[in-house]
Amino acid sequence: MKTIQVQPLQALFDFRLMVLAVAATMSLTANGSDARQRPAHESQASAQRASGTTSIQRSRGADGAVDATRTGRNGGTTTVDRFRDGSGTTDARITGPKGGVTTVDRTRGSDGLIDKTVTGPHGKTATTNRTRGTDGLADKTVAGPKGGVTTVDRSHGSDGLVDKTVTGPKGGVTTVDRTRGADGLVDKTVTGPNGQKTVLDRSRGADGVVDTTITSRQGTATIDRSRGADGAIDSMRTGPQGKVTTVDRSRGSDGLIDKTITGPQGGVTTVDRTRGADGAIDSLTTGPNGGTTFVDRSRNVDGTINRAVTTTPPPGN
Repeated sequence: MKTIQVQPLQALFDFRLMVLAVAATMSLTANGSDARQRPAHESQASAQRASGTTSIQRSRGADGAVDATRTGRNGGTTTVDRFRDGSGTTDARITGPKGGVTTVDRTRGSDGLIDKTVTGPHGKTATTNRTRGTDGLADKTVAGPKGGVTTVDRSHGSDGLVDKTVTGPKGGVTTVDRTRGADGLVDKTVTGPNGQKTVLDRSRGADGVVDTTITSRQGTATIDRSRGADGAIDSMRTGPQGKVTTVDRSRGSDGLIDKTITGPQGGVTTVDRTRGADGAIDSLTTGPNGGTTFVDRSRNVDGTINRAVTTTPPPGN
């Protein structure tokens, strides 16, 4: 499950971002190695700036819903109280470190789809209304706290694949057009509000692994995947500017897959996974400068998993 952080409702539900979500994601992907390399290295930079420990304690209530308490590195606590209502949907009450409360109320419509109303600490609301079209696909309308409306309309193409049109609060339109190539793989073209296009072309290599070529206004990026002798999949990502990031996966003696990432500048990040006595998987990430992030997971008797994340800056910081 994801860490839940309570922020002002405006920040949480700036639905204008949703309009460009697909296109932005593809644009980042199109930056190839740069986009792919950032998470590991940025996590290390974050560790340098803010070392300490955060934790998430989960528990299962009598109704089967999972509650959570998150404690930040400065001691601030966020609680998430989930509960099932009469319709079988799960609602939530989130209380932030400063006492602000956000509620999430889900309801099941007559078409069986689940709608949602989120009310923030200051009373502003955001709603998600899902409807089923005549083609059987689920569309949705999202109204933000300031009244801006975003619609998502899904439709079946002649090839049977699902396409999507997203219209934002200001009328900007983003389309996602999926097509099936001769090799049976699904490609797609994302066209943004200003007409900019990002094309994802997937192809299957001789080893059966799927490679990807991303073409956008930034240029062309490629992701070349290969299967190692241990069956783990490695990858080489080349960005539009020719920068290369490699990901080398290997299977440890415990059967878990570890990872070594070498960035365009030669910096190396390693991810070492281990299995605890309770079966939960821990991980240690070591960045190019020696900073570390340790994720310690533990399994509760009710089956939920707790997590403690400890970051340590590089030596000398």
